[in-house]
Amino acid sequence: MALPPDSEPPIDSPPPAWHRAPQPEHPVRARFLGCLLGGAVGDALGAPVEFMSRAEILRRFGPEGITQYSPAYGGPGTITDDTQMTLFTAEGLLRGWVRGCFKGITTYTGVTAHAYLRWLCTQGERPACDVELSAEKSGWLYQQRALHSRRAPGNTCLSALRAMTSFGKTASNDSKGCGGVMRVAPVGLFAWRLRQYESPQDVFRLGSELAALTHGHPTGMLTGGVLAVLILALTDGASLTEALAAAKHILRGEPRHEDTLTTIEMAEAHAEAGLRHEDAIARLGEGWTAEEALAIAIYCALVARDFEHGVTLAVNHGGDSDSTGAIAGNLLGALHGATAIPARWLEPLELRDVITEVAEDLYAFKDWTIGEYSENHALNEQIWRKYPGF
Repeated sequence: MALPPDSEPPIDSPPPAWHRAPQPEHPVRARFLGCLLGGAVGDALGAPVEFMSRAEILRRFGPEGITQYSPAYGGPGTITDDTQMTLFTAEGLLRGWVRGCFKGITTYTGVTAHAYLRWLCTQGERPACDVELSAEKSGWLYQQRALHSRRAPGNTCLSALRAMTSFGKTASNDSKGCGGVMRVAPVGLFAWRLRQYESPQDVFRLGSELAALTHGHPTGMLTGGVLAVLILALTDGASLTEALAAAKHILRGEPRHEDTLTTIEMAEAHAEAGLRHEDAIARLGEGWTAEEALAIAIYCALVARDFEHGVTLAVNHGGDSDSTGAIAGNLLGALHGATAIPARWLEPLELRDVITEVAEDLYAFKDWTIGEYSENHALNEQIWRKYPGF
């Protein structure tokens, strides 16, 4: 029997499937690269205006707002903690996979928590948990010296990671700041390679768990699950509308989901209503909280003519411009691929080569012939050195 138009599907029913077909390698690899590079571009574009009001942005950069990199943290095109933590999310997932291959058991939440503690150490902090930073155990990403730079990291992320006493434990705070959601896009990419488009509920759960490592409020967690499923679906060739339908269905089955769902649906309604973009974004908030940052990014992706238009909209507002720009860049990059990103934004992007390599490893890891029983000893050694399974 058909559901009445305004009713919600039963929460135990499977999420609505997007129209999917076998995905050729080239466009999928381009989406992986577009997602991570796009997030970094949005982050770098928004960094110089993060703490400005919209009026201040327009006074400084003109009636179009900021449309090209402006110096922040020592130069144009520099990333912030948003991209730093996104890279450590990807590294944690890859090291979790390597651990499983060699040791036969793993925990992606726990291993990624360990990765976040390595990020904390790059910020000059020391956690309560012991973190081994020898060359053997720290891995390739930690050894990228450009990451050892403090870029206005969120206080909640810092305090939660400092206080972490066991890997994988949910933060004890009640924060719903956007520092949890802004870093979880790699979950959707990683999950696609594991064929978890067949079980998006698992992807939602992992995205939520990783956000919860630092943000204990349900909204701070659940937004991470939503973004992970959106990236999974977009990588698989879904439209943004189809991806939102699947993510919202899973969200409705979670306790205390109302704030997140309401704000997402407000973003969709504003996109349909044809409001002036600056007015619609202002109604969604400033992006400091997780649901506002996600909703602003979703709105900008829904109304975007192309990657450049959507990311520009996402940073030219009063509020957390680097985080809304980063999330919008993740979404639009996964939707359109890396070739949609303007070259003038890509060329000066800080750590572009590192971001590219991480994206390529996220695509390739499933094909690595590694592990206890592998005869490819050279590859075993190479991958363990790069992503040691600790």
